[in-house]
Amino acid sequence: MSAAAPASVGRHLAAGALAEGPWRACVTPENAGWKYSGLRILDLPPGGSVTFGTDEDEVVVLPLAGSAAVDCDGERFELAGRAGVFAGVTDFAYLPRDATARVASEAGGQFALPAARARRRLAPRYGPESGVPVEFRGAGSCSRRVSNFCMPGTFPADRLIACEVITPAGNWSSYPPHKHDEERPGESVLEEIYYFEIAPGPAAPGVGFQRVYGSADRPLDLLAEVRTGDMVLIPHGWHGPSMAAPGYDMYYLNVMAGPGAERAWLACDDPAHAWVRDTWRGQPVDPRLTAPGPPAGGAR
Repeated sequence: MSAAAPASVGRHLAAGALAEGPWRACVTPENAGWKYSGLRILDLPPGGSVTFGTDEDEVVVLPLAGSAAVDCDGERFELAGRAGVFAGVTDFAYLPRDATARVASEAGGQFALPAARARRRLAPRYGPESGVPVEFRGAGSCSRRVSNFCMPGTFPADRLIACEVITPAGNWSSYPPHKHDEERPGESVLEEIYYFEIAPGPAAPGVGFQRVYGSADRPLDLLAEVRTGDMVLIPHGWHGPSMAAPGYDMYYLNVMAGPGAERAWLACDDPAHAWVRDTWRGQPVDPRLTAPGPPAGGAR
């Protein structure tokens, strides 16, 4: 177990910053300095496998690249996976708390394991690619494509909320800036993790940027340059934009969980920037998202 953080603060974690055992990255409530959200990233060589206990967490096994067989509670889920995060949506497996699971990959691959500290134990389940709802948010230069694979209303879980976002090169997403750190009508308390992958250029790794900021009574100030494998931890405050630099498509995985009795993703815009939504009226969604195949540049 990694050392616990001294307090719940917004942090940029460079790729490999919290490597532990078989995990390329291992964020837990304990080392994040909060209570509910976690994320592990697993790299498996061809023929590789890992066995682990879920303990107090419910977990999803989400292929980032490659396929896998997942065994849990006497059930086996064969995940077809995908070539990479810009290739489209993927199937996945849900693992309950207090279970022992094994992930094995014949050809090798990379897998994300978003997690939440769960109150109740549900059954292990398979999530087919065909059942993942995809939506377009924003318009014009604020267009992004969202795969709602483990959101309230799309897939049952106890606390875990997770989705994937593709932002074409040069676009802004997670915009207008928003927050979910108060329990009130229209807002729920959720800790959040962003995990990034950036499409590379012809001569160098890709790059993007993430902004997080707080208020006078709950200060937080972060502007991070993010690259593939980086994470940003957001305990509270406004977050956005997520900026895809020109020439570099951006992917991020959002993992959220909180204390609410209802599993709900309710967020409010920063009132200083909420007016931006009105400028999208009449603008089309970025055609790089609606055309067949990955966004321009994303197939690298």
